[in-house]
Amino acid sequence: MIRLRALGVVALACVLSAAALHGQDRSRYRDYQLGGGLSAISTLAGVPASEVRTLHSRPATMQEFQWQRPYTAGDAAQADPVKQIVFSFYNDQLSRMVVDYDRDRTAGMTDADLIDAISATYGPRVKPGVRIARAAPSQVEQESGTPVARWGDADYSVVLYRSTFAAAVRVIVTSPRLEALARTAETRSARIDEREAPQREIARQKKDADDAKTAQEKARLANKAAFRP
Repeated sequence: MIRLRALGVVALACVLSAAALHGQDRSRYRDYQLGGGLSAISTLAGVPASEVRTLHSRPATMQEFQWQRPYTAGDAAQADPVKQIVFSFYNDQLSRMVVDYDRDRTAGMTDADLIDAISATYGPRVKPGVRIARAAPSQVEQESGTPVARWGDADYSVVLYRSTFAAAVRVIVTSPRLEALARTAETRSARIDEREAPQREIARQKKDADDAKTAQEKARLANKAAFRP
């Protein structure tokens, strides 16, 4: 177990330290820069455009795609500890990355182990007890479990989460500015959807009625031509 924990610490530190190659710019995760365009980020991740989902188009374009670690045969200890990443975009700008780690690659690691590994890239964490002006937790944050530690400044935010469900470890990397804009746009989009819901329902019912009428007429013509008393 001690060896497994040590391997996990080293692997996570190596993965995260890739960002250190870019100097003191910490507004990124690995090679993925917050604020980057969707096309550039999806190409870098090797995810085709067909897998990009558009969540909202008004009042802003909100999109996302998911990267999953490809299967590789061989020593599991050498595999990427990251299991999947969900990339979220606000008006073609990367606003958030939700990073889920393979539980087998974080097994046995303590909070201190994880904090040390992440601090190697993002610097000292925000001291516990220090008050930071933050919006209410988003749905993703609420579903992520217990926040263990935070890093960041005005340009980036990194939060480490642990969940009791399946011993999951998650890191959420965000651009505070873009995330605030995205959350505002999401709220406004919900209001637009609610306001337009009655008209959409009327349109849906009309379409269903028209489709049924068309199908009935098609059946009538076919049956009329083939009918023999």
